[in-house]
Amino acid sequence: MPTPPPLPRDANPSWMGHVQPQDYRPAPGHFGPAVQPAAPLGGPPGWWGVPGPAATRRRGGLVWLTFAVTLLAFASLFLVVPPLLASTGPAGFLGGFVASLFPLAVVLLTVRVIDRWEPEPKRLLYFAFTWGAAVSIAATMLLQPLFLVGAEFPSEAALRTYLVTVQAPIVEESAKGLGLLVLLLAARRHFDGPVDGVVFAFTIAAGFAFTENILYFGRAIADPVVSGDLAQVFVLRGIMSPFAHAVFTGTTGLVMGFAARRGRAWTAVMAFAVGVLPAMFLHNRWNSMGENFLAEYVLVQVPLFLAAVAGIVVLRIAENRLTRQRLLEYAAAGWFTVDEVEMLATTAGRRAALRWAGGLGRKRQMKEFVAAVTRLANIRQRILSGRDVPLHQAEERLQLQRVLALRAAVAG
Repeated sequence: MPTPPPLPRDANPSWMGHVQPQDYRPAPGHFGPAVQPAAPLGGPPGWWGVPGPAATRRRGGLVWLTFAVTLLAFASLFLVVPPLLASTGPAGFLGGFVASLFPLAVVLLTVRVIDRWEPEPKRLLYFAFTWGAAVSIAATMLLQPLFLVGAEFPSEAALRTYLVTVQAPIVEESAKGLGLLVLLLAARRHFDGPVDGVVFAFTIAAGFAFTENILYFGRAIADPVVSGDLAQVFVLRGIMSPFAHAVFTGTTGLVMGFAARRGRAWTAVMAFAVGVLPAMFLHNRWNSMGENFLAEYVLVQVPLFLAAVAGIVVLRIAENRLTRQRLLEYAAAGWFTVDEVEMLATTAGRRAALRWAGGLGRKRQMKEFVAAVTRLANIRQRILSGRDVPLHQAEERLQLQRVLALRAAVAG
């Protein structure tokens, strides 16, 4: 085998999306007129709403995925809602639903912040939330009884401990993680790396916690003597731990996000099998807190949450650096100017560009341009990772032409 040429010095700007020498390919050259960066010169309106053929195919696939999860969710409601109503009563169910909206909003707003650099398709976020709120809950209810077959416990307290510390972490994290596996296999063009994995995982977890909170808050409303005062339950679940499920399942999303860089089906399945293990462990540690709950919360759970926040910040920084490097490779091939890359690959540059475009009534066009350029960088990263190279090279050619047309719409 011939020795592959050495990688360009800056091909790997961070540990995220590492490129092997045998997979590296220069960006295709631009042989048309020299490109001009976006400038306040005006341009033809209206065309940017017309998707190219590749975008149409992707949207069609997402429609079917959305339709499938909607059917699954509808069927799941027949299994999920009756027990909820039986445990909470109509008044408790309604009150629990309303109270659950606060922690849900907190988590989903966080997802929005994390996802701002490369927003995921709304249909996939709908899939993730619906899977978490309905399908994974139904799967949990179906699987839980299997963990009691043939099991014997010396006391009711031992049974409760087993259910909370063994059964719940295994079943719930497997049910949530299965939604990530479906996304990775069915929509892998939109599952580009660990940040996407965290976004999808947080969204699934937000849905799961939302339904679970309806149960806990509703029971506290219906029977505060047995289930605890609503204020206490709300402080525990809505204020002290709105991100608990998100952190658990986020570890699965992180592992599967790294696997998404390779894009092979068996890698996705292996990543699911490995990724649910830390989620189960963290879930077990949370549910195992007992008499020393407050001390363990402060000394263990709060540092874990802060570590998760720091990890997300690191992921975002690495993702930004990777986007910048891939766009610089296109700039070297003539598709962008270096100044344009600095505008498109930094948060401050994007804000400035959107402000300028907004002043000229072309903010929507600029958003489309920025999104298309980010997708282009991700397509190149898939090519350089050796992932379905011919398919993504064809997509790259279409996306490059789309970027040129979008630039014309913004700048004229």
